[in-house]
Amino acid sequence: MTEYYDSLETRSDDERAAAQFASLREQVEHVQQNTAAYAESLKDVDAATIVDAASFSRLPLTRKSELIELQQRARPFGGYTADNLPQPSHVYASPGPIYEPGFASTDFWRFARSLFAAGFRPGDLVHNTFSYHLVPAGQMLDSGASALGCAVIPAGVGQTELQVQTIADLKPNAYVGTPSFLKIIQEKADELGSDVGSLAKAMVTGEALPPPLRDGFAARGVDVSQCYATADLGLIAYESSAREGLIIDEGVYVEIVRPGTGDLVDAGEVGEVVVTNLGREYPLIRFATGDLSAVLPGNSPCGRTNLRVKGWMGRADQTAKVRGMFVHPEQVARVVERHAEITRARLLVDWVDEADQVTLRCEVADFDESLGGAIAESLRSICKVRGEVDLVAPGSLPNDGKIIDDIRKYE
Repeated sequence: MTEYYDSLETRSDDERAAAQFASLREQVEHVQQNTAAYAESLKDVDAATIVDAASFSRLPLTRKSELIELQQRARPFGGYTADNLPQPSHVYASPGPIYEPGFASTDFWRFARSLFAAGFRPGDLVHNTFSYHLVPAGQMLDSGASALGCAVIPAGVGQTELQVQTIADLKPNAYVGTPSFLKIIQEKADELGSDVGSLAKAMVTGEALPPPLRDGFAARGVDVSQCYATADLGLIAYESSAREGLIIDEGVYVEIVRPGTGDLVDAGEVGEVVVTNLGREYPLIRFATGDLSAVLPGNSPCGRTNLRVKGWMGRADQTAKVRGMFVHPEQVARVVERHAEITRARLLVDWVDEADQVTLRCEVADFDESLGGAIAESLRSICKVRGEVDLVAPGSLPNDGKIIDDIRKYE
């Protein structure tokens, strides 16, 4: 059996870049011509100018808040589906509410690649515990497993005793779901004296997979891999046997940007994950996920050559309410843009003497006595709050993607 799902996984960097930017140019032209939302937001973009990461990063971000707002005006998908292609076969609902389309095409959400990397093969029997009710998670994994030639038990969520009995009776060798529910199933099986030892491999997502939990599964004979996905985009990145970061899926283009902006961060710096879906049915351009991560250097030891990220590292939406005013990362970014001397900045919000205290800590190479006052004035005019300014040397701020750090403790 081959080690890779297809030849796309082992392309050279030059081959992948050439193919990706050609696809991005085609995708921008496609959405301009065939989606109502992007016909408006990208009307001034010349797709031919997209030749590298820098030129593509000049396109505006698409945020979930925009999806919600546009969907309220134009049900169900706000003008983001392509009107020159078949209509969706399913409509799903996520908190927000946000409505996502599903299509009858094989492996629409592209999960087969991640399952293959996790060792799933034709003929496997997969116990799928993701929800099939309103949200797309169950069908996402179901369609990926089916595309690989696996049979699927559509278990869904809950009914733990029945799930244990089903596993004991049918002896599936693979599991998909959250890691916490796999642990619940195993513990319930212990309690009932049932055998669920047929499960030998698993693909989990939706929750953290800390090393002790993974080790516990391994001790029971279950080899657990994880992936990163969203209801809007499908698969974004997945783990291989190398267990070194998450490898970006070949069907998306991923950027890491400074929270509150669309600007690319330096290599290895933590920032917000921004994803462009290369599929034609529901194309999302520079979709800001709100998740934090960072790029890992080099290629995976498994031989796959696509970009790798560290995995989920927190949320980029760090809005804080200060003295009755909401302060957003975008506002802090505008303060930084106003002063070229600032290389990085972080707004600290603390609770001191029963009052909010705000400090904008700025990395600057040259310390100028007048600079602090000018930055403080920008902070007041843009963020509508008064605060102190602390000028520090470059490299002083932690590399964790935080733009607003709310450290208030009310005691």
